[in-house]
Amino acid sequence: MGRARTITRRSLLVGATAIAGGVAFGAYVVRRPPANPLAAGLGPGAATFNPWVRIDGETITLITPHADIGQGATHMQALLIAEEMDLEPGQFVTGFGPPAAAYYNTAMADEVGAGISATTPVPPAYASAAAGTIMKVLGFQGTGGSSSTPDSFVKLREAGAMARETLKAAAAVETGVPVADLRTEAGQVILPDGTAIPYTGLAARAGQIAPVEGTPLRDPALWRYIGKPTQRLDIVAKSTGTQLYGIDFTAEGMLHAAVRTSPRRGRLISYDASAAEGMRGVVAIVEVTDGVAVIADNTWRAFRALDAIRFDWGPADYPAEQSEHWDIVARAFSDGPLNAVWRNDGASEERLASGEVVEAEFRAPYVAHQPLEPLTAVVRVNEDSTDVWTATQIPRFLQSVVGGVTGHASDDVRVHNLYAGGSFGHRLEAAQVRIAAEIANRRRGVPVQLTYSREEDFAQDFPRHIAMARARGKVADGRVTALDISVAAAPIMSSQAGRLGYAVNGPDAQMAAGIWNAPYALPDFRVRAFEARGLAPVSSWRSVGASCGGFFLETFLDELIHAAGADPVAERLRLIDDPVARRVLETAADMAGWGRAPAPGRGFGVALVESFGVPVAEIVEVAATGSGIRIENVWVVADPGTVIDPVNIENHVQGAVVWGLGHAMNSEITYSDGMAQQTNYHDAEGMRLHQCPEIHVRVLEDNPVLRGIGEPPVPPAAPALANAIFALTGTRLREMPFSRHVQFV
Repeated sequence: MGRARTITRRSLLVGATAIAGGVAFGAYVVRRPPANPLAAGLGPGAATFNPWVRIDGETITLITPHADIGQGATHMQALLIAEEMDLEPGQFVTGFGPPAAAYYNTAMADEVGAGISATTPVPPAYASAAAGTIMKVLGFQGTGGSSSTPDSFVKLREAGAMARETLKAAAAVETGVPVADLRTEAGQVILPDGTAIPYTGLAARAGQIAPVEGTPLRDPALWRYIGKPTQRLDIVAKSTGTQLYGIDFTAEGMLHAAVRTSPRRGRLISYDASAAEGMRGVVAIVEVTDGVAVIADNTWRAFRALDAIRFDWGPADYPAEQSEHWDIVARAFSDGPLNAVWRNDGASEERLASGEVVEAEFRAPYVAHQPLEPLTAVVRVNEDSTDVWTATQIPRFLQSVVGGVTGHASDDVRVHNLYAGGSFGHRLEAAQVRIAAEIANRRRGVPVQLTYSREEDFAQDFPRHIAMARARGKVADGRVTALDISVAAAPIMSSQAGRLGYAVNGPDAQMAAGIWNAPYALPDFRVRAFEARGLAPVSSWRSVGASCGGFFLETFLDELIHAAGADPVAERLRLIDDPVARRVLETAADMAGWGRAPAPGRGFGVALVESFGVPVAEIVEVAATGSGIRIENVWVVADPGTVIDPVNIENHVQGAVVWGLGHAMNSEITYSDGMAQQTNYHDAEGMRLHQCPEIHVRVLEDNPVLRGIGEPPVPPAAPALANAIFALTGTRLREMPFSRHVQFV
């Protein structure tokens, strides 16, 4: 799709900085491979061939550094290593490994590069390469943006191949048999006479020779795991309640803490803890940044003591009432700084304003992350180091944050990552670990577990950004001919990065994501974003900007198609200029039987959104009942490229649809007196079990670039539901949550 590049000084600066990255850092620094963190402290008789494989006389350990937040990242990463290393499930254990530059994320550069290229005259490949250079040099280790699979797909298979060939080389030294006459199978090197030597029996010898590099990866025709249904490595533990999550971790002599910080994110003026000081189990009451923590002998007693403390909180530094938040967003269209012109295909103000113009305004509210496991961390501060046990998506950032509290160098902060009971972007933050470090720093040598109450977790969440869109469009001769969408929103990346001590220079590609990168070609197509400043701090939420942008674009496009008198699927297919996206939509329409007359009291809605490089089409069927609207069926088609595990990817898609529908139906965060009004699940509902439709999934593999799937199925859910409700009732829904206007059953 063609895009006229609109260059601003800010976008040019960030583009130039990225492109100059290789020169600024120096070619040697860029090319130098990061150190293997497994090599430090390697015991006798043990070997490591690369940062992902460690082996000794008893155990094979596969390092899976991407955080597992329920998406199966550990399973996926281990599967890729095992595929090339010839390992069977049960022959290895997994670990998240230490925070290390070696685990820098290679795939996030594509998303960053796409944003740079959209607003500067820099080709996407160059922009992505430059962004990747910076991430490598900085050692950016992070899980998010549906990047775990594309980041892992090649390099983890290479790690497995390197380990396999090095073990064969060790067997050749041990036995005198040429490497060419050896093969591997099920964690063993097999000699020509059938003798099998377990990998663990070769560890000592393998540790004495140089790792074998440059081994070609296996032909896909020989894959044993990739593309095949496999049982997830964690399924038994999760099914039996034995999986260890962050909240489950215990240490000998551990104390427990609970915290209350300003619900207005302002300062603590004063507090009265006299009623709490003598309560059973209370060990200490200490001040932390903007709040107070209770240290006790168990979590429940810490919670109870906190409830007995009286607080006087200062005001918020953002508007106290929700209506004022919306006012700021609305004013940003005229007063707020222009974030970027993200797309400007032939559009001119004169043409967009002439003739018959359709206009509409849309709203997307703040929304909480609300994972099942609340925030928690265990911290032990020693004299010369600090240990942190928590579930996090940003382990290297935590080292810096904790070191800033305890006075230790980042390398002396040991972060032990754990499984997370959900995240949806929640664990891309560090505030809870910083506070845990502040508390533990008062009790040096003693491990302290900080656990947020559900209410504190809601109150301190950095929610999805608030956003509005003002859209104009034109139709002629039964076709959509022009589209102009302006988005005003709280800036996402600068808010989030600022809390981690980093500045974001240049446009925020997430503010209009799901719109500017849409796979549509129109004679006139313009997308702009405006920053609404002075609002509540926000963060990445599952699918980030596309969760709002996809709703804005696809509901308005549906409105234009209706005004043109065209078919919602046929007109979208006419507009699509990407063959992968076209096949996705065609397949979804075929699955749903699009084109047949709906049964009485039924309506169908369609939406197509691309996010993180993955086009996803969803068709929703709704039915009218005597007590409200029921969602009957959802047909979903996605194309992320090569599929690693078809069972896990189907579960991903189904879960994302439930997530997207449930939040569009019911969820929002609103502020009153500077505080979030929603405090627990009872007033921030998702989808109820009885409301869940039948979800039909098909995954295609035509995408030329392998992508992730954790987030892309979320954005189409809301607009497909809104469009189905219109088809059923004739009412357009232009704001979420839909429960403001519709009763769901």
